[in-house]
Amino acid sequence: MTAHRVLIALGSNHRQPVFIQWASQRMAVLLRNPRFSPTLWTKDIKGTGRLYMNRLVAGDTLLSVSEIEQVLKQFEVEARRTHDQVTIDLDLMQYDSDRYHLRDWPRPYITKLYDQLP
Repeated sequence: MTAHRVLIALGSNHRQPVFIQWASQRMAVLLRNPRFSPTLWTKDIKGTGRLYMNRLVAGDTLLSVSEIEQVLKQFEVEARRTHDQVTIDLDLMQYDSDRYHLRDWPRPYITKLYDQLP
């Protein structure tokens, strides 16, 4: 089986340090050779005034795109994410050379965190 390089965005607006750590632990088990960016605080892009903590993780997986997206959604359900209380938001940003969530890539925090990946 061929390993695939992935990039996943982690975000939280509720008990942010707790849920970013919780998700980071799951990413460390889910991915081989995980590399984590530092965390970064940002304001909600919808202008609600809520603060988000964000982080990126890059690593390798044997899972397909649909399988990894299913696992990420399962983690969000485990964390009891709701529309307003985003305990954790996990987005597959890149799978090998294919990029996803294209409107998110130009956001300054994505670029900044991407540049800080070890």
